[in-house]
Amino acid sequence: MITILTPAYNRDYILPQLYESLRHQTNQDFEWLIVNDGSDDNTDCLVSGWMKEKRFFQMRYIKTENGGKHRAINRAILQVYTPWVFIVDSDDWLLDDAIECVEKWIKTVEPDPSFAGVSGLRGYTANKQIGEFPSEICTGGYIDATNLQRRRLHLTGDKAEIYRTSILREYPFPEIEGETFITEGLVWNQIAEDGYKIRWFNKIIYITDYLEDGLTKNIDRVRFKNFRGYTLEVKQEMGQKGFYKYRILGRYCLMAEEKGLKRDEVRRLLSITQVQYCIGKLLSFIQRLRSKMENRGKTA
Repeated sequence: MITILTPAYNRDYILPQLYESLRHQTNQDFEWLIVNDGSDDNTDCLVSGWMKEKRFFQMRYIKTENGGKHRAINRAILQVYTPWVFIVDSDDWLLDDAIECVEKWIKTVEPDPSFAGVSGLRGYTANKQIGEFPSEICTGGYIDATNLQRRRLHLTGDKAEIYRTSILREYPFPEIEGETFITEGLVWNQIAEDGYKIRWFNKIIYITDYLEDGLTKNIDRVRFKNFRGYTLEVKQEMGQKGFYKYRILGRYCLMAEEKGLKRDEVRRLLSITQVQYCIGKLLSFIQRLRSKMENRGKTA
């Protein structure tokens, strides 16, 4: 049995879409745990009505003060009693056979403690996947890899990860006073750094709609407002191999400049060398120049 964990902040207008997708699951042996992250909309009444309806899956509802998705997950994980957790965002929904499929793949890794979990694909639709999956692996196949190996293996883009509850309790999200966002990738990479693998299977099970008020569409603004958390994310990335990390550093340098941070402070925060900083500044200049050219093209 697994727990579907959904943090929700002012999503009463879209949450019914997820609820209906859960009611249509071919396997109803799961619990839906909704965490109201300090919403001031109609979420309470909405969920209260669902609690009274006849359904075949279990349902629980908890409320917290608004602190961001990562804090809501931390609080909820302590109350999960099933061995597996599937975090499903409040503005997304699952295909009818998602839980049936997940349960099947969990059985293939459950006896092996080196696996932190399994993951299917997300899609814009049931037939259009988000990101990449290794082209040599046919539909229904899989690849075993850590989260840190994804870029090299062409496993890019948002995926539908299901983690062991025990692992998520061992790796809570950092909570920084005054900030309300930490990227999930920070924790997924910490788990990978300790050698834990994921079994990534080639099937879309999760449909994502990147809404205008969502985190993904507003990620730069969110990172700027939660700069210390963003610094942790970039510092972790700078410890990885390859050149891609410098593209991330370039973007960070742009925001650091807006924040008024000087060279030595950036180097200290990220624990990087003078050469690395110079590469980041060069890429930030190129990114700024490209952005200006794109804006000119739009106004021409």
